[in-house]
Amino acid sequence: MKPIRLISGILTVGFWTLASRVLGLVRDILIATVIGPGPLMDAFVAAFRLPNLFRRFFAEGAFNAAFVPMFSKKFEAGEDPQGFARDAFSGLAFLLLILTALAMIFMPLLVWATAGGFAGDERFDLTTAFGRITFPYILTISLAALLSGALNAVGRFAAAAAAPVLLNILIVSGLTFGQGLFGGAHIEWLIWTIPVAGLAQLTLVWVAAERAGLKIRPGRPRLTDDMKRLTRIAIPAALAGGVMQVNLLVGQQVASHFEKAVSWLYNADRLYQLPLGVVGIAIGIVLLPDLSRRLKAEDHVGGRMAFSRAGELSLALTVPCAVALVVMPLPLVSVLFEHGRTGPEDSRAMAIAVAIYGVGLPAFVLQKVLQPVYFAREDTRSPFRFAVWSMVVNAVAAIGLAPLIGWLAPAIATSLAGWTMVWQLARGTRGMGDVARFDTRFYKRAGRIVAASAIMGAALFGAELLLAPWLATAGLRVLALLLLIAVGVAVYGVAGQLLGAFRLSEFRSIVRRRKPA
Repeated sequence: MKPIRLISGILTVGFWTLASRVLGLVRDILIATVIGPGPLMDAFVAAFRLPNLFRRFFAEGAFNAAFVPMFSKKFEAGEDPQGFARDAFSGLAFLLLILTALAMIFMPLLVWATAGGFAGDERFDLTTAFGRITFPYILTISLAALLSGALNAVGRFAAAAAAPVLLNILIVSGLTFGQGLFGGAHIEWLIWTIPVAGLAQLTLVWVAAERAGLKIRPGRPRLTDDMKRLTRIAIPAALAGGVMQVNLLVGQQVASHFEKAVSWLYNADRLYQLPLGVVGIAIGIVLLPDLSRRLKAEDHVGGRMAFSRAGELSLALTVPCAVALVVMPLPLVSVLFEHGRTGPEDSRAMAIAVAIYGVGLPAFVLQKVLQPVYFAREDTRSPFRFAVWSMVVNAVAAIGLAPLIGWLAPAIATSLAGWTMVWQLARGTRGMGDVARFDTRFYKRAGRIVAASAIMGAALFGAELLLAPWLATAGLRVLALLLLIAVGVAVYGVAGQLLGAFRLSEFRSIVRRRKPA
């Protein structure tokens, strides 16, 4: 895959991820409006986090790191990639069926382990009931993740990237129309929509795989030599993914001891996840199979160029977002979430958390750029070791700071752990040669991107002061926020062009040459 095709793939995935994240933001605004911070929303967040926790543990973490490079190399060499994918699909389905059954039985124990502060109040029973409805989502969404990995490996990015849009479309539709048309509480529509959405996502990627010529049929699990090798590679990757999820659970455990804190942190998390998903996840999805194929072909020059351009693009799109989250969190939060059951006190609390997460945003994206360098070499052990140290930093900071600063401790710990992980990943690439190092152009442009973002931050600060009366007026708040964002985009674009941080012509050429995946 040429660098232009690599960036085109990133833009394809980024487009669909942007659509998903924007709809996800609409979903979260609706949840905050009709349900609001409190026991019901806390219980929903904790319950929905359980299948997502295990999904990232077993499917996305393990199979993005182990399955995709192995499948990509087999596809490149013509070594029966479909047979390998069929065996992996069958084995994963068998494992997930057992996990789902156990989780349904021991759900109260899972709730206690992940949100111990709920014990003794209504949130515990609510989370247990919600968890038993939402947990089967892990089965369908994890199998969808495997099929998505196979599609990505053969250069078909669109359907896999579009699948998450279905979850948000169905939830938004249920919250908007369900109660009025069929009755029932908003929370019931929210909870029951999740397993239905999982089936819809699996169906979409299954059909896309069929059309791409990937006839992957489930069968009896077989422990072949390839499956043994996949397991050896996947276990450290799953543990590494699990360690990252432990960071979230530590934060949730701390937050569960403070009223509304789980809901506040959830909404703050969703704001920084928007640019993280659009940029970081898109780059990780496209870069991993590309680096794996280049490694197989011993194309080290092309590998370094692809790696450097991906890093450059990630910084160009992420650093200004991080600055915006730090400089203007309150206008963002108040305009987006302060409706219905969410009030000014909730907005002020969430804004502080958003600014803290903004500091960590570049680290979260750089992880997505650096990890494929290891995974393409089927090295999942090193990222696991790094993730363990990151987990230690997160736990010490979250638990240690909680008595001093309360519910904000998990947000600080998350950002600190993110930068710890990046430092370790970058340090660990020293022995891999030039192919795992950013080139000179990357470093030149990185400094200029930071400078352009700083200029944009100053402009946003001044514009926020000027627009303060509009931002406080109910009928003008949305217009004022859009104007504020437009100022930031314009200033960053001009500053970046003048400083040489990027060339707008490069983006235009990518868009003109982008082909559908």
